Amino acid sequence: MSKPDRSSPRATESAPREPKAPWRSYKEKLAVLAQRLVDAQRPIRVLNSIKWPAEVMSGFLQDGGRELPKVRADDYRKIPLGFEPREKLDELLDIEHDVDRQLGSRDAMGRILSDSAREYAEVIEMLVARGTPRFAELSRRLYGSARDVVGDEGRSVAELAREMYELLTNLDETDLGPRPERNIPASAAVDRLNTRLVAYFGDGTVRVRLDDGIVADAAAGSDYIKLRDGALFSERDIQVLEVHEGWAHVATSLNGQRQPVARWLAKGPPRTAATQEGLAALLEVLTLSSHPSRARRLNDRVLAVDKAEDGASFLDVFEWFRTEGYDEETCFWNTQRVFRGGTLGGGSPFTKDIVYTKGIVENYDFLRSSIASARPALIPWLFAGKVHLDDIPVLAERAHEGVVQPPKYLPPMFRDMNGIAIWLGISTFWGRLVVGSPKRTLTSP
Repeated sequence: MSKPDRSSPRATESAPREPKAPWRSYKEKLAVLAQRLVDAQRPIRVLNSIKWPAEVMSGFLQDGGRELPKVRADDYRKIPLGFEPREKLDELLDIEHDVDRQLGSRDAMGRILSDSAREYAEVIEMLVARGTPRFAELSRRLYGSARDVVGDEGRSVAELAREMYELLTNLDETDLGPRPERNIPASAAVDRLNTRLVAYFGDGTVRVRLDDGIVADAAAGSDYIKLRDGALFSERDIQVLEVHEGWAHVATSLNGQRQPVARWLAKGPPRTAATQEGLAALLEVLTLSSHPSRARRLNDRVLAVDKAEDGASFLDVFEWFRTEGYDEETCFWNTQRVFRGGTLGGGSPFTKDIVYTKGIVENYDFLRSSIASARPALIPWLFAGKVHLDDIPVLAERAHEGVVQPPKYLPPMFRDMNGIAIWLGISTFWGRLVVGSPKRTLTSP
């Protein structure tokens, strides 16, 4: 009997195939890694992990604000993080390694993922160090410092904030026009803001609701805005909330959630904080929604961080806010923003609030540079999700492959950029023209 021909097609077809993993495209790999990062960061809640009980303020004010609030490192350890730090660090490290292994260390999109995973790991280290100087050290690494240099002129965030302080202090708002009265109850403000956001996002996409558990007058989530029950609002406040919380924060969250591949854009690690807050504040300016007292509140937070970094204690910063005319509760909450998580004696603050000034300057420079270099198509990518400015050219370059989707929700001045282009061009031109020219002094007759 002759032996079967092993080279025949029939014999080849009947040979068993060893199982192996199916082929995956670049976009599949990126999407899976991005989803792992989104899932890994989900329980990490920075502000919830460093919040102070309400009784801390009442005790501090009852004592006349003469003693430091009674918040120590042991008190922070009583606040559950919601995850086991070592396990979460290992999970993030695994993601970082898998990004390099699957996408390659030179892949630009992979580097964004790796940088984000590494930042979330540092956030965990920062939270473990609550109530110690190490917390502030990691805060500066993640969010920046008032000493950071921004813009083309080599000035620090603190220097710019002090210049803005002088400008805003010398402005008399009574000369600028009528001051809107805060006489709209929160329940009515909810209805008015809901109407505005339905017109922008569509019915049912974003909801505004009352909440009696928040400290600030308003707070935004991924698809909602909460207004504090009992607060009073003006029409101007509602306009600011529409633009700042709605058009910026909520819109970038929703645009990020729509990404089928670049899913990490739905969430913002610290590296995106300055871009996001600066964008929201800049939108207030572009829509003429902001006003001096609003700008002053944001700028004073930056100055408070600067003072605390230079050694001012909680009591020093609280007293400074009081000399600026804030009521005592607002003085406390403004000061608490700077010292939560850090130490109260000075030198070790939570530096996140520097992102307002830093972000406005960096976003303005990005807009101006995009127009000046004839690349206006980059600008809408600011809204594709929670982005860092350095990521935008990378995202735009891969858009044609479907790796990232353009934003659905985009403010009108960025849908038609003719107006913003001439505004940036004129402001740049006049800025160059007046540099070095003598200041005009206007004297009373």
